[in-house]
Amino acid sequence: MTQISGNLRRRQLWDKVMLGLLVLGSLVVVAPLVLVLSKVFLTGFSALNLAFFTQDFQPVEAGGGGLRHAIVGTILMNLLALLIGGTLGLAGGILLSEYPDHPVNPTLRVISDLLNGLPALLKGLVIYTLVVIPTGSFSGYAGALALGLVMVPIVLRATEGVLKLVPWNVREAGLGLGLPRWRVILSLVLPAASSGVITGLMLGFARAAGEAAPLYFTAGGSQYLNFNLSQQTESLALTIYKYANEPSPLRVEQAWAAALVLTLLVLIASLLARWVARVRP
Repeated sequence: MTQISGNLRRRQLWDKVMLGLLVLGSLVVVAPLVLVLSKVFLTGFSALNLAFFTQDFQPVEAGGGGLRHAIVGTILMNLLALLIGGTLGLAGGILLSEYPDHPVNPTLRVISDLLNGLPALLKGLVIYTLVVIPTGSFSGYAGALALGLVMVPIVLRATEGVLKLVPWNVREAGLGLGLPRWRVILSLVLPAASSGVITGLMLGFARAAGEAAPLYFTAGGSQYLNFNLSQQTESLALTIYKYANEPSPLRVEQAWAAALVLTLLVLIASLLARWVARVRP
């Protein structure tokens, strides 16, 4: 009995030690994120004002203006990029997961791996070569295409992974009822994996929203409010990079505020998407 009691105490001690190490490791991983977000919120919030959301670019001597043009450009380009990259990523993930023997899959996987490994800057250069040079001008459409390329491999991998988690008996039940394969995927498989699919879409959206490098070669940036994506378009990511290197303290403060607004936009989009998935009929 004494030996059994001693072994039990040792096991309980080791359990507490390992639990403590797991908590410590989690804190070490989370701490940098908390520090960065705290810095962004505290510094960025102090620089927010009404003019930030209602005015466009102005010289520092005139008060600095706001970033309405960058906020609008960010929303428009990223929504179009989500439509492009999300559609291609979903289609690719469905093909890899639901049709594993399709002859296109090996090539599709190589392309996905290539896109995943390419820096965002090179994706911008690809769109610059294929779109900007032939058209002769920068545009929001070119910027959205570049951001869409950033999203594609993330959405594709996430979609493939979560669809493979759906039990095969769900598919067999639909096929047993006489439903065609495409209807089974749309009506049974995708709804069953909707939470994971939406998470993948939001991961791709968040990754693309923070990219500035590809937009230098595609969207070009602008100092004016622009709803026409066929023209040069500004984004918050571009503004953060440019303003953070300005000697003016006002521009640096606006860069922090832009980082805060960009963070909030991604957070709101993620919460909204999850809410829509939760209340779907």
